[in-house]
Amino acid sequence: MRSAPVALLAAYTAIASQSPARPPQPPAPPADLIVYNAVVHTMAEAQPAAQGFAVRGSRFVAVGTSADVLRWRGPATQVIDAGNRAIVPGLQDAHGHVLGLGASLQALDLRDTPTFDAVVAKVRARAAEMREGDWILGGGWDQNRWPVPEWPAPGPLDAAAPRNPVFLGRIDGHAALANRRALAAAAITRETPDPPGGRLIRDASGAPTGVLIDAAQSLVARHIPQPSREQLTRQLLLADREMRRVGLTMVHDAGVAPDAIDVYREVIGTSGFGTRVYIMLTGLNTVDWFTRGPLIDPEHRLTVRAVKLVADGALGSRGAALNEDYADEPGNRGLLVTAPDRLYAVTRAATEARFQTAIHAIGDRANHLVLGIFDRVSREVPGARDLRLRNEHAQVVDATDIPSFARLGVIASIQPTHCTSDMPWAPHRLGDDRVAEGAYPWRKLIASGARLAHGSDFPVERPEPLLGFYAAITRQDASGHPPDGWGPDQRLTRAEALHGMTLGAAYAAHAERDLGSIEPGKLADFVVLSRDIMQVAPRDILSTTVVRTVVGGRTVYEQ
Repeated sequence: MRSAPVALLAAYTAIASQSPARPPQPPAPPADLIVYNAVVHTMAEAQPAAQGFAVRGSRFVAVGTSADVLRWRGPATQVIDAGNRAIVPGLQDAHGHVLGLGASLQALDLRDTPTFDAVVAKVRARAAEMREGDWILGGGWDQNRWPVPEWPAPGPLDAAAPRNPVFLGRIDGHAALANRRALAAAAITRETPDPPGGRLIRDASGAPTGVLIDAAQSLVARHIPQPSREQLTRQLLLADREMRRVGLTMVHDAGVAPDAIDVYREVIGTSGFGTRVYIMLTGLNTVDWFTRGPLIDPEHRLTVRAVKLVADGALGSRGAALNEDYADEPGNRGLLVTAPDRLYAVTRAATEARFQTAIHAIGDRANHLVLGIFDRVSREVPGARDLRLRNEHAQVVDATDIPSFARLGVIASIQPTHCTSDMPWAPHRLGDDRVAEGAYPWRKLIASGARLAHGSDFPVERPEPLLGFYAAITRQDASGHPPDGWGPDQRLTRAEALHGMTLGAAYAAHAERDLGSIEPGKLADFVVLSRDIMQVAPRDILSTTVVRTVVGGRTVYEQ
């Protein structure tokens, strides 16, 4: 009795083996795009690796082996053989400045100037091309990289551009150099007091030297002619071209003036703009937006649902707010750029209006202040934690404050290349004990249960996300120094580094259901790389290039 089913099964098997196999039919409708023969790092927990995927419209519909996805081929399907190259989800920058990047591509680029004399030479050359009275703008200088790492004297800039006002931003955006012509345009004299949250560097006689720290920059900056709508449009398009080239598919734009939003809408809606943008409004002038509420785009082309506030200055200009004196400037503990009661009031108003709040905090005093404000608002406003409050930078954190990130659900929005840019001089600012306790404490934050999102703060740093990936896993400069990395116990794994610029960044933008990994149903954003950054030697990451950038199934950059 028991052998009869077995015999029937054997007979059916024999018949089936003699019948010709019917080729699998493609799903209806078939895919618009298939990519196969790839090494796909999906970042999806259920299926972390694959050989390819299929895309219909703007979303992934299948992920698997090459054979799996080729089944989705139809007569009009675009099919790409990846040549065994590595593919990762679309790379995101959780803290950049899109208009700033576009403007930097038009202005003097001073990032690689090895001396103040080199800065002066670039200003002199630009002045020879300018009409009298036109402003000469630039940025990227860093006195910490000069042979004498001190604030410069004003004379050379005055001589280089006697007919033009000059305004040159420091690399971190928290200091600027202005010549005498620019100071005169702002009516700045020795009698001008330091503004709240800012500082005028002065000579021995008390006269301003033209070095402006944090809020003092606005004394001059407000006299610079504002860019026209056409200029803003050009800056957005220049930035978009650069972002696509380096493999960025989404950027969190950290501080956009409310009156610029209409330009973003027009450009993104009509120009074939290739990068998704998540906007943080500059938060001290957002009453109208709080009244109307967030702008949420289900396709994530342009979303406005966050505000950006600033607690303190930057470490490089000694404006980061510290609990104790700067090790290299006794008596200075940095600056609180925005009054604490104002930070609290805007954070609460934003939260009540259902906007996410992101606050710039670099020094340990500023980080403690911001975490305290988030704690207070979370207790006072129902649902505040659901908005995913963000601490932008979290560079120097007291050990006792690290657990608060996870406890409060606060995202640590970090910039790995800040660490490797700052490491030559940060110990002089902080001293060895503060460095060891909480300088760029990525591993400690993860161990405490905090969520991380990774960015670059471009144009402060270069926008290439692979530079941030390299910095995160090595904590070394491009030449491989120091050999074990600076603070090697705080290095991230490759999986953690990639997570921070994919799913981590997507979570910080309330977009993890649609972005951050390669899996069916999600928007088809991905990047094809020339090398597998998850396998090659760390130094080889620096020479890895972007072969193709795809946003929503559409190729927006091809090498």
